[in-house]
Amino acid sequence: MTNPPRILIVGDSADDTEVTLLELSRGGLTPDWKRVETADEMRAALAEGPWDAVLSDFSLPGFSAAEALALCRTTDPDLPFIVVSGIIGEERAVDMMRAGAGDYLLKGNLTRLSAAVEREIREAGSRRARRRAEAAALLQAALVQSSTDAIIAKTVDGVITNWNPAAVLLFGWTPEEVVGRHISFIVPADYADEHAAIKDRLANGERVAALETVRLRKDGTRVEVSLAASSP
Repeated sequence: MTNPPRILIVGDSADDTEVTLLELSRGGLTPDWKRVETADEMRAALAEGPWDAVLSDFSLPGFSAAEALALCRTTDPDLPFIVVSGIIGEERAVDMMRAGAGDYLLKGNLTRLSAAVEREIREAGSRRARRRAEAAALLQAALVQSSTDAIIAKTVDGVITNWNPAAVLLFGWTPEEVVGRHISFIVPADYADEHAAIKDRLANGERVAALETVRLRKDGTRVEVSLAASSP
């Protein structure tokens, strides 16, 4: 959340906006805000973003909360959207929640407005962080799969969790044959001490880079490799 938070208000009443801002202030929020009344004004305001939250009346002349919510979602699927209205019924409120609104409050009872805004902004931040993490994981997986270097992922205990196509070409085993097995099966017996030393270094947070060593192929032959390893 920016400080002060940036809040876009969708409504046609300056008096209602004043009451909304007063209630936010009572809850400890003094936002940087803007009020819009039409779809065109809202499109322009969203383009000026980013906004931390949208507070929308349910019904305006020629515009509605449902339309405002749809505009929000085309701009930012995670932008918090809260309906603040005096005429919304339970059925319509449920419809808005199903469409993606985070909450709804009646204008006559705004005591939890600040808490709702803070909660929605916090949850939106968590969703965005989760999306970024998922995107980063997908990118990393794609890079691993397309790499010409053999890349092996394993747990701290040495159990293989990922074996990329380049590792298949180098060692001969398929992922189905190795995932779930301990990495030691590709280590020659006379390199066991070296492998143990690498494990200790990784456990201490060190990184192993360009270590010239030997590993075993599926057919039992040895292959010289330049090994790099690091722990998460």
